[in-house]
Amino acid sequence: MSTSFKSIRYFIAVAESGSITAAIHDLGVSQSVVSQAIAQIEADLGTLLFDRRARGMSLTHAGHQFLRHAHQIEVAMRNARDALSSRPHTVTGSLNIGVTSLMVGYYLPFLLDRFRRVFPRIQVQITEDRRDYLEHLLVSGELDVALIVVSQLQNPRALATETILRSGWRVWCPVNHRLASEAKVEAADLAQQPLVLLQVDELGDATTALWNTGGAEPNVLIRTSSVEAVRSLVATGAGCSVLPDMLYRPWSLEGDRIEARPLAHSLPLLEVGLAWRKGAVLGEPLRNFLTAVRPTLDGHHTGAHGLPR
Repeated sequence: MSTSFKSIRYFIAVAESGSITAAIHDLGVSQSVVSQAIAQIEADLGTLLFDRRARGMSLTHAGHQFLRHAHQIEVAMRNARDALSSRPHTVTGSLNIGVTSLMVGYYLPFLLDRFRRVFPRIQVQITEDRRDYLEHLLVSGELDVALIVVSQLQNPRALATETILRSGWRVWCPVNHRLASEAKVEAADLAQQPLVLLQVDELGDATTALWNTGGAEPNVLIRTSSVEAVRSLVATGAGCSVLPDMLYRPWSLEGDRIEARPLAHSLPLLEVGLAWRKGAVLGEPLRNFLTAVRPTLDGHHTGAHGLPR
């Protein structure tokens, strides 16, 4: 197909003016050039786009259909030209990002690295706090965006979100533990084990449904806010845990191995994402941030090691 963007521009001009004679005054080209361009488009499409009359040209049904697409092509080309004409490394501004304690160590460094490579002159301020307080800051306009668990929002009607990662849950247990030999772990069996539970704001009471299903109170050994403490305690045989796959690593810091097995009754996926105030006019720094991070993380699930795949 040999239709060029210039030919499409000529077609739009003739369609909107109703004649080649009127169109060439704005285009600044000869009548023969425009006529040849339109003839080439019709040949490529295999259909007539105009009814030729003594006093001008009118669109056929196919011509009206093609005009709609031609306008879309023109807009897409204009947007592409505008995007390429702007130089990201010269863009300035500021961006206030909120992040919870769990996210700050796992995904924020990766997002910031990608953003700063594209927009190095945008100044970033980071606030780390509980999810509920970050939601308050978003609604009040004190934060532009937050990296949080969006599946557990307290103010879902006030916030717009975009999920960048979905994570299932698995049981963590030591090597050679009885549960490690199970294809799937029942909640009742898990509740009988000493449990090392991660107590951080992002996870909250997400596992409550698990104990309700099992019909037994969990035998909690310790609740800790340290992921590495959970890994070490599980790996050395102190107990088992149930955590999102996004946190799973097969080794503790001491080099002891951790096994992970699926639950017999799955918990709802934990969704990590970006949140901002619903209805707010997105400033250029925030639009740039969303543009920069979407190609890498948008809609991924976590793999065996908790990393996007």
